[in-house]
Amino acid sequence: MISFEHFSIEDGSPLYLQIIRHIKQGIVAGTIQDQDEMPSRRVLSSLLGVNPNTVQKAYRMLEEEQIIESHTGAKSYVAIREEQIEGLRKELLESNAKAVIHAMKQMGITREEALSLIERYWE
Repeated sequence: MISFEHFSIEDGSPLYLQIIRHIKQGIVAGTIQDQDEMPSRRVLSSLLGVNPNTVQKAYRMLEEEQIIESHTGAKSYVAIREEQIEGLRKELLESNAKAVIHAMKQMGITREEALSLIERYWE
């Protein structure tokens, strides 16, 4: 079963999107594999202390993206194809890069300073 042990709720982003991101990051990192069992909607909503509709929305969106499969009255499973993983990796990387660049711009950091910072920490 997929673990949400290290999941922490963050401010500023809808919770259902945070659940989706957690699943996608786990897939990209290799900690979540094809056919891994998802916690039931009720169990996950209880674990996170959120409305079951929030979890339902996240699961529905993951189903629409063909990342999980659910059947009425049955358990939900990750249903990821190998070719989807690279797309998820690019999606997450782009999203993270945009957030960092936005934060740097708000702090008044120039492009040259940002590139220098990246080069310094790359190694």
